Amino acid sequence: MASLSVKPGQRFTMPDWQNNSLLISADAEQQRYNSHHIRQEGRALRNETGNQARWDEHNTRTCLNDRITSVDRWREALARCLTDTDLEIDALTKVKEAAENALQAKNLCLDVAIECLTFRESRRDIDVVRDPVEEELLREVKVIEKAKKELQQRVDEAFRQLCLLKEARQQLNCDHRHKVETLELDRQCMSFNVTSGNISFKVKPTRIPDGTTALREWELHSQCNKDHAEAEMKASVDLRGAITLTIAQTNNELDAQRIATEFALRKRIRDMEGALSELRWQEQNTLEEIAEMEEEIRQLEEDIRKRTLDLKVAHTRLETRTYRPHVELCRDQAQYGLTDEVQQLEETIRALQKKRTESQDTLDALYRQLHRIQTDIGYKTNSLQLDNKCMDTRRKLVIPVEKFEPEVDAVNRTRNLPRNSQLEL
Repeated sequence: MASLSVKPGQRFTMPDWQNNSLLISADAEQQRYNSHHIRQEGRALRNETGNQARWDEHNTRTCLNDRITSVDRWREALARCLTDTDLEIDALTKVKEAAENALQAKNLCLDVAIECLTFRESRRDIDVVRDPVEEELLREVKVIEKAKKELQQRVDEAFRQLCLLKEARQQLNCDHRHKVETLELDRQCMSFNVTSGNISFKVKPTRIPDGTTALREWELHSQCNKDHAEAEMKASVDLRGAITLTIAQTNNELDAQRIATEFALRKRIRDMEGALSELRWQEQNTLEEIAEMEEEIRQLEEDIRKRTLDLKVAHTRLETRTYRPHVELCRDQAQYGLTDEVQQLEETIRALQKKRTESQDTLDALYRQLHRIQTDIGYKTNSLQLDNKCMDTRRKLVIPVEKFEPEVDAVNRTRNLPRNSQLEL
């Protein structure tokens, strides 16, 4: 009798088989329906989000373009204002230099008038009279002092106005530079797209940075800078006109007085021997001081070079130690020591550089003073030769008498006269 090799499995009925098929079909239809619904929702969401993203990007690009136009308009206005300010600074500087030259020219006129008065104080007996020459010389001194006072006042006003103009220009330049940087950044933002290679996610991109200002405050800042510069330029124009008028008036007054004095005064004598000796002594000492100062500057530059090399070594050590791995990157005593060394070296270099600058300014002043001394020596040598010729010519006519030697006050540019004949200036 034959037998089955395996145990027969469970047997289902025909209704079970049919129900299973119907269930599978129903589930498939439901899954297709759900999939279709999800696809429709996804398509609608994609369309909506795509349109919204394109609109937002277009709106952002429009706002960026409007902002670039606004910033560029202000940049051009500030640039024009900067150009006008520079022109006004140059014009006021030239007028100020003209006033300073006019003021400097008055010193020579004052020296000549006072020296003439001093020479005439050597007169004796009946010759010591208040004649028209002395009256004109005293009047000339008063006119020169008045002119110097007015010119000095104008020079001080011009200096203060130049400071105000340069301050306004600095504010304009800073604002203009910031707007140029802003334009570069906004134009860079305009160039960004999805294919740009330098786009990435950022940490807290919607944060409000410190120092953020409102749009109204931004506009007021630029407008205030522009208005301030224009007001200072207007004040500078008015001051230039006043300075020019003052120079013309003082020159006219002095010219008229000098002509009146020259009609009465025909001859001037200067005693240069003592002054020339003093100038040559000053020239020799100045040359020695220049040599010593140049050597000192060379020593300072050598020390700056050495300290700079030490600073490079300290910087290299600090930078090299930043590559220590893991826990070895610690703030040890060597790190503190190197940090202190860098700070000390930087302070030392700054002190040496400051001292070098002071020394160089002093050396420049010495060279300028040497030039002035040498120029004055040339003037006085020529005058001394002429005076000696005059004395040789008049020696047989004039009896030698004791004369008063006037002392020059280098500070007030006046001469100390005898007590019994002190001038009231």
